[in-house]
Amino acid sequence: MDTPGAPVDPPGTGEASAFRALADPTRRQILEDLRGGELAAGEIAARFPISAPSVSRHLGVLKGAGLVTERRDANRILYSLAEERLAMCVGRFLSAVCPEQIVLRHTTWRPAPEDDAS
Repeated sequence: MDTPGAPVDPPGTGEASAFRALADPTRRQILEDLRGGELAAGEIAARFPISAPSVSRHLGVLKGAGLVTERRDANRILYSLAEERLAMCVGRFLSAVCPEQIVLRHTTWRPAPEDDAS
């Protein structure tokens, strides 16, 4: 049930579509598989014990949510993880729910310099 007065995401946009896409374990596994780089639709389908059309529907949901991108290479469709979109959606949610937690990307932590006066 939607909260009255809460912003509503247009279909295929915003965090709501991303979280709906992330709700399914098969789609989460597809995203994990794409961590290593782009994969052809057939390569993705071969990793699952479900039909290729079912995998295609999962890929469509992920693409509609903006969590994967696709490109054609001859007769193949290659999928890639949309890392920035995924990070932004999840990051905004975490910032709203856990504002006291600092989530930093691409930060190299260095130890504090030692005091020479000891």
